[in-house]
Amino acid sequence: MAEGYSPLLISLKTALLATAVTVVLGIQAARLVIRLPEKAQWLTDGILTLPLVLPPTVIGFFLLMIFGKNSPLGQALLQFGIRVVFSWSGAVVAAIVVSFPLMYRTTKAAFEQMDQNLIDAGRTLGLSERYIFWQIRVPVCFPGIGAGMVLAFARAIGEFGATLMIAGNIPGKTQTVPLIIYTATAAGDMRLAMQWVAVIVAISLLSIGGMNIWLARQGRKTGGA
Repeated sequence: MAEGYSPLLISLKTALLATAVTVVLGIQAARLVIRLPEKAQWLTDGILTLPLVLPPTVIGFFLLMIFGKNSPLGQALLQFGIRVVFSWSGAVVAAIVVSFPLMYRTTKAAFEQMDQNLIDAGRTLGLSERYIFWQIRVPVCFPGIGAGMVLAFARAIGEFGATLMIAGNIPGKTQTVPLIIYTATAAGDMRLAMQWVAVIVAISLLSIGGMNIWLARQGRKTGGA
Protein backbone atom coordinates (compact mmCIF):
# COMPACT_ATOMS: atom_id res chain seq x y z
CA MET A 1 0.00 0.00 0.00
CA ALA A 2 1.29 3.42 -0.99
CA GLU A 3 0.64 4.92 2.43
CA GLY A 4 2.46 2.15 4.25
CA TYR A 5 1.16 0.27 7.23
CA SER A 6 1.07 3.12 9.75
CA PRO A 7 -2.76 3.47 9.73
CA LEU A 8 -3.10 -0.22 10.60
CA LEU A 9 -0.49 -0.04 13.35
CA ILE A 10 -2.04 3.12 14.79
CA SER A 11 -5.51 1.57 14.70
CA LEU A 12 -4.37 -1.66 16.36
CA LYS A 13 -2.42 -0.05 19.18
CA THR A 14 -5.20 2.49 19.75
CA ALA A 15 -7.91 -0.19 19.84
CA LEU A 16 -5.87 -2.56 22.04
CA LEU A 17 -5.04 0.12 24.62
CA ALA A 18 -8.59 1.46 24.57
CA THR A 19 -9.98 -2.05 25.04
CA ALA A 20 -7.66 -2.74 27.98
CA VAL A 21 -8.77 0.47 29.71
CA THR A 22 -12.42 -0.14 28.83
CA VAL A 23 -12.34 -3.66 30.31
CA VAL A 24 -11.17 -2.33 33.67
CA LEU A 25 -13.60 0.61 33.66
CA GLY A 26 -16.51 -1.47 32.35
CA ILE A 27 -16.17 -4.20 34.97
CA GLN A 28 -15.84 -1.71 37.82
CA ALA A 29 -18.74 0.41 36.56
CA ALA A 30 -20.99 -2.64 36.21
CA ARG A 31 -19.97 -3.76 39.70
CA LEU A 32 -20.96 -0.42 41.20
CA VAL A 33 -24.18 0.09 39.24
CA ILE A 34 -25.74 -3.29 40.12
CA ARG A 35 -25.40 -2.34 43.81
CA LEU A 36 -27.33 0.93 43.43
CA PRO A 37 -31.02 1.38 44.25
CA GLU A 38 -33.29 0.89 41.25
CA LYS A 39 -33.98 4.57 40.51
CA ALA A 40 -30.33 5.56 40.91
CA GLN A 41 -29.39 2.59 38.74
CA TRP A 42 -31.64 3.83 35.90
CA LEU A 43 -30.10 7.30 35.98
CA THR A 44 -26.50 6.08 36.20
CA ASP A 45 -27.08 3.48 33.51
CA GLY A 46 -28.49 6.12 31.19
CA ILE A 47 -25.50 8.42 31.70
CA LEU A 48 -22.94 5.66 31.17
CA THR A 49 -24.73 4.42 28.05
CA LEU A 50 -25.12 7.88 26.51
CA PRO A 51 -22.03 7.65 24.24
CA LEU A 52 -23.66 4.64 22.58
CA VAL A 53 -26.52 6.73 21.17
CA LEU A 54 -24.87 10.12 20.68
CA PRO A 55 -23.46 10.95 17.23
CA PRO A 56 -19.64 10.59 17.22
CA THR A 57 -19.27 14.25 16.24
CA VAL A 58 -21.17 15.27 19.39
CA ILE A 59 -18.87 13.07 21.47
CA GLY A 60 -15.89 14.67 19.74
CA PHE A 61 -17.26 18.13 20.52
CA PHE A 62 -17.65 17.29 24.22
CA LEU A 63 -14.11 15.86 24.29
CA LEU A 64 -12.77 19.07 22.73
CA MET A 65 -14.57 21.08 25.40
CA ILE A 66 -13.13 18.87 28.14
CA PHE A 67 -9.55 18.44 26.89
CA GLY A 68 -9.07 21.60 24.79
CA LYS A 69 -6.16 23.89 25.66
CA ASN A 70 -8.55 26.53 27.04
CA SER A 71 -10.35 24.11 29.36
CA PRO A 72 -9.29 23.72 33.00
CA LEU A 73 -8.44 20.02 32.50
CA GLY A 74 -6.60 20.71 29.26
CA GLN A 75 -4.50 23.42 30.90
CA ALA A 76 -3.77 21.20 33.89
CA LEU A 77 -2.59 18.37 31.64
CA LEU A 78 -0.38 20.76 29.65
CA GLN A 79 1.41 21.61 32.87
CA PHE A 80 2.63 18.00 32.88
CA GLY A 81 3.44 18.02 29.19
CA ILE A 82 0.34 15.98 28.28
CA ARG A 83 -1.50 17.10 25.17
CA VAL A 84 -4.69 15.31 24.21
CA VAL A 85 -6.05 17.36 21.32
CA PHE A 86 -4.49 16.53 17.92
CA SER A 87 -2.36 13.76 19.39
CA TRP A 88 -2.43 9.97 19.57
CA SER A 89 -3.66 10.29 23.15
CA GLY A 90 -6.76 11.98 21.76
CA ALA A 91 -7.41 9.00 19.49
CA VAL A 92 -7.16 6.66 22.49
CA VAL A 93 -9.51 8.81 24.59
CA ALA A 94 -12.07 8.89 21.76
CA ALA A 95 -11.86 5.12 21.33
CA ILE A 96 -12.31 4.57 25.07
CA VAL A 97 -15.38 6.80 25.28
CA VAL A 98 -17.20 5.27 22.29
CA SER A 99 -16.40 1.65 23.19
CA PHE A 100 -17.03 1.88 26.94
CA PRO A 101 -20.86 1.51 26.78
CA LEU A 102 -20.59 -1.80 24.92
CA MET A 103 -18.23 -3.24 27.51
CA TYR A 104 -20.24 -1.86 30.41
CA ARG A 105 -23.66 -3.01 29.23
CA THR A 106 -22.50 -6.49 28.22
CA THR A 107 -20.75 -6.99 31.56
CA LYS A 108 -23.69 -5.62 33.54
CA ALA A 109 -26.08 -7.96 31.71
CA ALA A 110 -23.82 -10.92 32.50
CA PHE A 111 -23.71 -9.95 36.19
CA GLU A 112 -27.50 -9.57 36.37
CA GLN A 113 -28.11 -12.97 34.74
CA MET A 114 -25.80 -14.82 37.11
CA ASP A 115 -27.36 -17.30 39.53
CA GLN A 116 -27.75 -15.35 42.78
CA ASN A 117 -27.55 -18.60 44.76
CA LEU A 118 -23.83 -18.77 44.04
CA ILE A 119 -23.33 -15.34 45.60
CA ASP A 120 -25.48 -16.24 48.59
CA ALA A 121 -23.54 -19.47 49.08
CA GLY A 122 -20.27 -17.53 49.16
CA ARG A 123 -21.64 -15.13 51.76
CA THR A 124 -22.93 -18.04 53.84
CA LEU A 125 -19.39 -19.44 53.86
CA GLY A 126 -18.11 -16.12 55.19
CA LEU A 127 -16.27 -15.09 52.05
CA SER A 128 -15.54 -11.39 51.58
CA GLU A 129 -17.43 -9.39 48.94
CA ARG A 130 -14.15 -8.75 47.15
CA TYR A 131 -13.35 -12.45 47.02
CA ILE A 132 -16.87 -13.30 45.86
CA PHE A 133 -16.66 -10.73 43.08
CA TRP A 134 -13.25 -11.64 41.67
CA GLN A 135 -13.22 -15.38 42.36
CA ILE A 136 -16.88 -16.26 41.76
CA ARG A 137 -18.79 -13.58 39.86
CA VAL A 138 -16.11 -12.62 37.30
CA PRO A 139 -15.10 -16.21 36.37
CA VAL A 140 -18.73 -17.31 36.03
CA CYS A 141 -19.59 -14.25 33.93
CA PHE A 142 -16.40 -14.29 31.87
CA PRO A 143 -18.07 -15.43 28.62
CA GLY A 144 -20.19 -12.28 28.76
CA ILE A 145 -17.19 -10.16 29.71
CA GLY A 146 -15.22 -11.70 26.84
CA ALA A 147 -18.00 -10.85 24.40
CA GLY A 148 -17.94 -7.27 25.67
CA MET A 149 -14.18 -7.12 25.10
CA VAL A 150 -14.56 -8.17 21.47
CA LEU A 151 -17.40 -5.70 20.85
CA ALA A 152 -15.41 -2.91 22.50
CA PHE A 153 -12.35 -3.72 20.38
CA ALA A 154 -14.41 -3.78 17.18
CA ARG A 155 -16.01 -0.44 18.05
CA ALA A 156 -12.67 1.12 18.98
CA ILE A 157 -10.89 0.04 15.81
CA GLY A 158 -13.74 1.38 13.67
CA GLU A 159 -14.06 4.76 15.40
CA PHE A 160 -14.08 7.74 13.04
CA GLY A 161 -16.07 10.86 13.96
CA ALA A 162 -14.89 11.54 17.51
CA THR A 163 -11.31 10.65 16.55
CA LEU A 164 -11.35 13.08 13.64
CA MET A 165 -12.55 15.93 15.85
CA ILE A 166 -10.24 15.51 18.84
CA ALA A 167 -7.17 13.82 17.33
CA GLY A 168 -7.30 15.08 13.75
CA ASN A 169 -6.24 13.24 10.62
CA ILE A 170 -2.45 13.42 10.86
CA PRO A 171 -0.62 10.80 8.72
CA GLY A 172 1.72 8.64 10.76
CA LYS A 173 0.41 10.05 14.04
CA THR A 174 -3.36 9.93 14.40
CA GLN A 175 -4.50 8.67 10.98
CA THR A 176 -6.30 5.39 11.67
CA VAL A 177 -7.71 3.00 9.08
CA PRO A 178 -11.19 4.64 9.02
CA LEU A 179 -9.52 8.03 8.56
CA ILE A 180 -7.35 6.92 5.65
CA ILE A 181 -10.42 5.36 4.01
CA TYR A 182 -12.12 8.75 4.31
CA THR A 183 -9.04 10.58 2.98
CA ALA A 184 -8.58 8.21 0.04
CA THR A 185 -12.27 8.38 -0.88
CA ALA A 186 -12.28 12.18 -0.71
CA ALA A 187 -9.22 12.23 -3.00
CA GLY A 188 -10.88 9.86 -5.46
CA ASP A 189 -8.38 7.07 -4.82
CA MET A 190 -10.95 4.28 -4.68
CA ARG A 191 -8.35 1.53 -5.09
CA LEU A 192 -6.53 2.59 -1.92
CA ALA A 193 -9.83 3.01 -0.10
CA MET A 194 -10.94 -0.50 -1.09
CA GLN A 195 -7.66 -1.97 0.13
CA TRP A 196 -8.12 -0.46 3.57
CA VAL A 197 -11.81 -1.37 3.62
CA ALA A 198 -10.78 -4.99 3.04
CA VAL A 199 -8.32 -4.74 5.95
CA ILE A 200 -10.88 -3.38 8.43
CA VAL A 201 -13.52 -5.90 7.32
CA ALA A 202 -11.04 -8.76 7.74
CA ILE A 203 -10.08 -7.61 11.24
CA SER A 204 -13.75 -7.29 12.23
CA LEU A 205 -14.62 -10.74 10.88
CA LEU A 206 -11.63 -12.30 12.64
CA SER A 207 -12.63 -10.64 15.91
CA ILE A 208 -16.24 -11.81 15.71
CA GLY A 209 -15.25 -15.27 14.48
CA GLY A 210 -12.74 -15.63 17.28
CA MET A 211 -15.36 -14.60 19.82
CA ASN A 212 -17.88 -17.14 18.47
CA ILE A 213 -15.32 -19.96 18.55
CA TRP A 214 -14.26 -19.06 22.07
CA LEU A 215 -17.84 -18.83 23.33
CA ALA A 216 -18.64 -22.21 21.73
CA ARG A 217 -15.70 -23.80 23.53
CA GLN A 218 -16.75 -22.22 26.81
CA GLY A 219 -20.25 -23.58 26.29
CA ARG A 220 -18.92 -27.10 25.70
CA LYS A 221 -16.79 -26.86 28.84
CA THR A 222 -19.78 -25.73 30.86
CA GLY A 223 -21.93 -28.47 29.40
CA GLY A 224 -19.27 -31.07 30.09
CA ALA A 225 -18.95 -29.92 33.66
